[in-house]
Amino acid sequence: MMSICCRAVLFDLDGVLVDSTPAVARAWAGWAREHGFEPDEVVKKAHGRPSISTIRELLPHADHAAEDREMERREIADVEGVVPLPGAMELLQALPLERWAIVTSCTRALASVRIGAAGLPKPKHLITATDVKHGKPDPEPYLAGARILAVPASECIVIEDAPAGTRSGKAAGARVLALRTTASDAELQQAGADWIVNDCADLFRDSSAAGEEFLLFGLRAKKSGGPYK
Repeated sequence: MMSICCRAVLFDLDGVLVDSTPAVARAWAGWAREHGFEPDEVVKKAHGRPSISTIRELLPHADHAAEDREMERREIADVEGVVPLPGAMELLQALPLERWAIVTSCTRALASVRIGAAGLPKPKHLITATDVKHGKPDPEPYLAGARILAVPASECIVIEDAPAGTRSGKAAGARVLALRTTASDAELQQAGADWIVNDCADLFRDSSAAGEEFLLFGLRAKKSGGPYK
């Protein structure tokens, strides 16, 4: 068993705490078909990034703000199958509210809907696409998350599932624990993940050895050639 020591935790939302994959896929696949794109390719491209980034890339001459509002409307309206991922509820409940934040590429309205639909604890600190100018993979979201917790990013652990989010966390100066819920190990390793595990159920709070200033976590997974697998 391996231990990780940090002062705070920055969680991505979709693919880390919440399984919203079916709802996201339905929304983006419908949008892709309407605009003549291959649905599977668009769904993959959109994951882990602000919606407007994908829209700008695929429709450079469109009304980006209007398209983004429409995508938000579709995603807010569809929460069927949105559930907490394994270990997410237990891990959040084990952490002091002031020591963790959610940093997501969702808008604030969409993030609130998905957190509520999954029945997760309401975060004290939430950074969304609404709060930053540059989304993942830019470091701004995770730098903002560290700042709101008043902890240097280098003393935070970022928990991510997407290569774009992993790059964002690493660029911010944090260590990144990546989950296999979305991307392949090769993609996560290439993005710079420090550890790779299946999901939050592979991570637990070890309260016996942590003081008030630091959080100590144990990884239930075993090491196998680099990241923990």
